[in-house]
Amino acid sequence: MKRKIIEIDENKCNGCGICVDACHEGAIGLVNGKAKLMRDDYCDGLGDCLPECPTGAITFTEREAAAYDAAAVAANKRAKEQAGQEQSQGFVCPGSMARAIHHEEPETPAAPAAAASRLSNWPVQIKLAPVRSPYFDGADLLIAADCTAYAYGNFHDKFIKNRTVLIGCPKLDDVDYSEKLAAIIANNDIKSVTIVRMEVPCCGGLEYAAKQALQQSGKFIPWHVVIVSTEGEILSE
Repeated sequence: MKRKIIEIDENKCNGCGICVDACHEGAIGLVNGKAKLMRDDYCDGLGDCLPECPTGAITFTEREAAAYDAAAVAANKRAKEQAGQEQSQGFVCPGSMARAIHHEEPETPAAPAAAASRLSNWPVQIKLAPVRSPYFDGADLLIAADCTAYAYGNFHDKFIKNRTVLIGCPKLDDVDYSEKLAAIIANNDIKSVTIVRMEVPCCGGLEYAAKQALQQSGKFIPWHVVIVSTEGEILSE
């Protein structure tokens, strides 16, 4: 049948993944760093993903396509939910158990080659972090793209020191960060949020998720964004 359906221009797509989260039917996925319509029968043609695309890569077209299959969409959602439940009930790696980390300050300053770690919590991956933990209470929260710590040489002293850390990569992790971050912010006494991201476009997905989380939490918390270049320079803060 001929009907209205979305079309994605891969040349305009920056791989941020925002449209993937915006599509409640699961019709869009990331393939080789680009958004792609995975199944015609999952697309309802309503275009919730269109206003979310920051580059205008998504438009409507009218072409031969399979009819929207609400039953197939519902079955796919149930399968994903079941898979998520099975994963949450399965084996938990001992290394992912939450714990606070305390560092003893040396009597004399450490030599540059032996700079002290400033990390004060574990785990740091957004996907592994607990929704509720004592180290979140009264915390200045750092939400950072994982590449930033490699790009910016003084990351520990500049950003990690005196902050609770959460890291992730919106391009590589097939998950909606905003829901998890919103739960963390809503269930803990977070004092402030600092978002550190790379200059590359796909890193905008982390900034977007953090901002969405702040809105969804219903709290008014001071926040700011720091952008780091691939050469290791701070472009804005």
